[in-house]
Amino acid sequence: MAGMTTHLITGAGSGIGAAVARRLHERGDDLVLVARDAGRAKEFEARYPGAGTLVADLADPDRISWALGHQSMPESVDSLLHIAGIVDLGPVGDLRPITWHQQLNVNLIAPAELTRLFLPQLRAVQGHVVFVNSGAGLAAHAEWAAYAASKHGLKALADSLRHEEHAAGVRVTSVYPGRTASPMQAKVHSQEGKEYDASRWIDPESVATAILTALDLPRDAEINDLTVRPGR
Repeated sequence: MAGMTTHLITGAGSGIGAAVARRLHERGDDLVLVARDAGRAKEFEARYPGAGTLVADLADPDRISWALGHQSMPESVDSLLHIAGIVDLGPVGDLRPITWHQQLNVNLIAPAELTRLFLPQLRAVQGHVVFVNSGAGLAAHAEWAAYAASKHGLKALADSLRHEEHAAGVRVTSVYPGRTASPMQAKVHSQEGKEYDASRWIDPESVATAILTALDLPRDAEINDLTVRPGR
């Protein structure tokens, strides 16, 4: 039986997003999954029976509103979970505008645009917006400038949104995972020239548990910022 709670999720294809989507689906909540193209949407529908999908390319935030305007939207959205993200490392001296634009578009501008588009529905139910940020959203290291800038911006977006929407009853949570065993982490290790050992890093399931804790917290409280670090 379908749940009464509807979660709109980006990044459900792998890593933390896949773990969160699976957990919510298993407990009977309704899912609406953002897919970059129709093929990906079909994969999601097969993996999560009963889930809805919306096709929108987060790498092209200028067209998200247009894309969603040509699809049937969910009647209600209780939570908006921004989990999609991309990373591309390099020293400032080598980073060209395209690398900055790609990461800012997917990691910051697309979440801002999706939030804008779904805020009326979130306000109507006193919903919850969760931004999966990164340790890089709190501190920037060498060769992480573009990614960290996008994640520092995401922190600012969440903080501003929290102040703006508090009176409307919309909860806003930022989650800052440390290095998590995922395809993104494998790419980071490749770019760093290091061997990737998934067992050294956080299991995506553990971050999913942290996100569900924030979602399920009773209404008398909200988790604003949640830092999750490797425990071994």
